[in-house]
Amino acid sequence: MTSTADVSPNQAAGEPTRPHLSAEEAAKERLIVALDFPSGAEAIAMAERLQGSCTWMKVGLELYLAAGQKIVDDLRRLDFSIFLDLKLHDIPNTVAGAVRSVATSGASLLTLHASGGPAMLSAAAEAAAKIQDAPRLLAVTVLTSMNEQELLATGISATPGERVLQLGKMAMEAGVAGLVCSPLETASLRASLGALPLLVVPGIRSATDAKGDQSRTASPAEAIASGASMLVVGRPITTASDPAEAAARILQQIAL
Repeated sequence: MTSTADVSPNQAAGEPTRPHLSAEEAAKERLIVALDFPSGAEAIAMAERLQGSCTWMKVGLELYLAAGQKIVDDLRRLDFSIFLDLKLHDIPNTVAGAVRSVATSGASLLTLHASGGPAMLSAAAEAAAKIQDAPRLLAVTVLTSMNEQELLATGISATPGERVLQLGKMAMEAGVAGLVCSPLETASLRASLGALPLLVVPGIRSATDAKGDQSRTASPAEAIASGASMLVVGRPITTASDPAEAAARILQQIAL
């Protein structure tokens, strides 16, 4: 079986590795900086401070609604790859249409909720498969802000780990490229699903970082060791006095 480290986040599952990447470049391919800002101007200002320090930027719902397609275009002009984190969740036909609408945005990764069910996920995957250069689809399993009590309040009696594994298996069978999960579930997903699924992992915090609204967290090194393909890091970088230096520290842990 191919090891997790052998699968680049920019490859489709099963494609060969890219041996020309240096260790530093490979680490940068695995770090996504979350631009969780209320305006495009603030997001671009941060992105400009991080040029040369990372390769990927995450545009979430708040920023996308505030700045629209322009923020994706502006970030691409700065040579960043885009993770469009919209977490689509609706009836299958609507989500398939949304995938078609966003497929020409230039984003390389796009999220939708695994809890939308197999029909929704399959419709999205089928829509993306028909479009050249469509973003790869990632199914969000259980939000990193949720714990067992939060799940129970929604009628789910399973633990977060059990629920993530259930949703992850279903989503992969529906044809998506990968999953979004907390660092606490990456090892079990790898053991169950193998090396090929792209596992994108938020909830990254070092021992000295404030957890904020994250309930299920781990350090960058722990997440990589457990099988994460890519890490999503926001406030530990974007609120640092020197964001580029903060990103460099995380890249060192990724490259270990």
